[in-house]
Amino acid sequence: MSEHIVSSYDQDLEDLRRAISEMGGVAEKMMTDATEALVRRDTALAQAVITADKRLDTLQREIEERSVLLIARRQPLAIDLRETISGIRVAGDLERIGDLAKNIAKRVVAIGDQTQPQKIVLGVQHMSDLVQEQLKDVLDAYGTRDVSAAHDVWQRDSAIDALYNSLFRELLTYMMEDPRNISFCTHLLFCAKNVERIGDHTTNIAETIEYLVTGETPAGERPKNDASNYATVQPGAA
Repeated sequence: MSEHIVSSYDQDLEDLRRAISEMGGVAEKMMTDATEALVRRDTALAQAVITADKRLDTLQREIEERSVLLIARRQPLAIDLRETISGIRVAGDLERIGDLAKNIAKRVVAIGDQTQPQKIVLGVQHMSDLVQEQLKDVLDAYGTRDVSAAHDVWQRDSAIDALYNSLFRELLTYMMEDPRNISFCTHLLFCAKNVERIGDHTTNIAETIEYLVTGETPAGERPKNDASNYATVQPGAA
């Protein structure tokens, strides 16, 4: 990043980057802990995730305030203006990621006393592991302004959608086979959808990185492969 004549201008931008980095770290931990809480059925850890969301909300407000003040005081142009706008966008996506992780944690609290085969949860765990990798990679790409790495995350989102479709059908099959699974599997379906939506927000951040560096957004339609809205399961399906 180029330096400005007014050193406090550089400090304003650095403070913005630091706040976004902190927010990314909180969001990553919330998602990791929410998944671990689901797998272990750990309601105490789930409650910690729910509490952590307040910190994420506070950071988002601080970033928005910093950005508005920076625009008002410095009247940034070109890359500086794009960085300020991108900061607001990324903070918004990270706040939503925190909300979705909190939603998973709330489901953990709701199903904490239900006993079901652990294999039913493994599909959600695998999907979450992949999305956590996307989140880490896109935050690293934001920190280094790596458009190529951001585009790689952008391309990987369709694989998450395909996995969600498969998991959606699998959970529906469990419910059809035994009505006693309906309550637990319904909560897992919501957890899986929250994970899939976190993947969408990592894709948003990837698009913001390209805008930040080049001033443009990715060409072509975003890769999507979510067919769950019209997915069906035939009786007796495996």
